Amino acid sequence: MKKLEMLYQGKAKKMYATDEPDVLWVEYMNQATAFNGEKKEQIAGKGSLNNRITAVLFDLLRARGVDSHFIRRISDTEQLVQKMDMFPLEIIMRNTAAGSFAKRYGVEEGTPLKKPILEFCVKSDDLGDPFINNDGLVALGIVTEDELAEISRIAYAVNDALTDVFSKIDVRLVDFKIEEGRTADGVILLADEITPDTCRLWDLKDGSGQIEHLDKDLFRRGLGSIIPAYEEIYGRLTALADEEQIDRAE
Repeated sequence: MKKLEMLYQGKAKKMYATDEPDVLWVEYMNQATAFNGEKKEQIAGKGSLNNRITAVLFDLLRARGVDSHFIRRISDTEQLVQKMDMFPLEIIMRNTAAGSFAKRYGVEEGTPLKKPILEFCVKSDDLGDPFINNDGLVALGIVTEDELAEISRIAYAVNDALTDVFSKIDVRLVDFKIEEGRTADGVILLADEITPDTCRLWDLKDGSGQIEHLDKDLFRRGLGSIIPAYEEIYGRLTALADEEQIDRAE
């Protein structure tokens, strides 16, 4: 397969066309950003780790019945994915109060939620990714009622699958952000990435109850290097994939 012109460059990835019209070539970058790009840094090894973590997570999710746009990993920093018509949404699932949610409602960080909370934000750096409710999504024509129902169903399925995955490697899945899109045939699928950039992951291994971040909050809050944490997540995930004899797409 041939890598053709670059179609898009975001904060963490570059997307290229290929000589197959329904396949894109994704390159993960070393750039780390926070606060809508106000904080930015190049961190050696980050792109490789996020590419490999996304690949193994999509494989683990597929084994749990959750399909995605992921085709296969082709190098340390690159993978092939199915071309999608992306919904301009950040789809957020919360299992534990943390971050902006805890601040917004005056809840102590780490408070377990009585049920998972699904939230939506319009994906727009210019607007600051504003929160929007279900009625607003439909009223503005961003999605139809049927699309919203399927997007939500997939988000809850991803949460169930990821919660199972991370519980098996002694990690609490606090919250996460995903994206979804439509294939050329109109099938809605999980897309983009799932990494410690897009999830809050707290280590449960020592059993102390203290919050030990294994995610981008280390960078966001200036708590230390993200690389050892991301390496730890990747190591535990690959051990789980080996234990479950997951067929790896790479």
